[in-house]
Amino acid sequence: MGRFTLPRDLYHGKGSLAELKNLKGKRAILVLGGGSMKRFGFVDKAVGYLEEAGMEVRLFENVEPDPSVETVMKGAAAMREFQPDWIVSMGGGSPIDAAKAMWVFYEYPDTTFEEIIRPFSFPTLRTKAKFCAIPSTSGTATEVTAFSVITDYAQGIKYPLADFNITPDVAIVDPELAETMPPKLTAHTGMDAMTHAIEAYVSTLHCNYTDPLALHAIKLIHENLKKSYDGDMAARDTMHDAQCLAGMAFSNALLGIVHSMAHKTGAAYTGGHIIHGAANAMYLPKVIKYNSSVPEAAERYAQIARFIGLKGETTAELVDALIAELRHMNNELNIPLAIKNYGEGGVIADKSIIDEKEFLDKLEQVAKLAISDACTGSNPRQPSVEEMKKLLLAVYYDKEIDF
Repeated sequence: MGRFTLPRDLYHGKGSLAELKNLKGKRAILVLGGGSMKRFGFVDKAVGYLEEAGMEVRLFENVEPDPSVETVMKGAAAMREFQPDWIVSMGGGSPIDAAKAMWVFYEYPDTTFEEIIRPFSFPTLRTKAKFCAIPSTSGTATEVTAFSVITDYAQGIKYPLADFNITPDVAIVDPELAETMPPKLTAHTGMDAMTHAIEAYVSTLHCNYTDPLALHAIKLIHENLKKSYDGDMAARDTMHDAQCLAGMAFSNALLGIVHSMAHKTGAAYTGGHIIHGAANAMYLPKVIKYNSSVPEAAERYAQIARFIGLKGETTAELVDALIAELRHMNNELNIPLAIKNYGEGGVIADKSIIDEKEFLDKLEQVAKLAISDACTGSNPRQPSVEEMKKLLLAVYYDKEIDF
């Protein structure tokens, strides 16, 4: 038996932020990131709409990129003090992911973080509040997913939390918010969305309900990401829809080891973070090559290549064409092809911020953690520790893989 879960209501298109005034409740807490939504006037609009709905509003601001366990606990404490019946989060994936985790500890103060790390182990939510998510970036699609990624900085690990309980009740996908993204963020979030769609399409849990969403998202992203990066706002608006479609697919089909690797390398090194979208973009071509030894996966990659108009006579040629096209997209978007060229902020550089010796010293541990990641189970090929180490080395040096 399969399951397909989405928000109860999804409002999309320019001006859809105004749907906040139709929420029914007494108190709403608005969880926000670093301030861009305030600078562009969207926070004032959101507060005005919520107050028009008759609600008292409180802000919880400054959720950091790659939100921490500590921020989650602080937000949950603020919620317990304010007692909202709506949790509304607006911004990139970080504040929305953080707010999802806060929701759990608001409703269940005695729950520990360790108890919810195991996938699909959350207690039943909505005993105190409902959840509304409003994305400002076009990548994570956390507004429609059953996932949240929280970082334990003490251990240097990103935890992907997974449970259908944290799928939002309401998603508002208003492209006006995404039009504020700078080019680098547009590139990274766009390739994150591309990875979501491709991994969902080849996941062992893909189905007739997720396949069309994944394929159409891939096509829209392929056609619009570079134009969006270059400042075409019509393309930017289409990308906001495309990332949401990709999210609908992967929330129900799950993901694969591109995300396992990105989760476990993201916060592992002292030189700096590997930005999630950039990590996915770097790792995806290598993982496609690795997975393509499984005939069913290879055929599905070939189907993607045909669907976006790539050329090839055989399945192998089409898989290689897809890999080449993704590498070409990375080059166009100034995203490195190898960790050895990963510069500050995730752009191409001659020298990486990730020290080679530290990378090699931590290789065994990172490989083991990646295999244990929640996303590994639905990958079409299950790697050994040695294979994962080879994959990680391949993405550090951008070298061919021999398995």
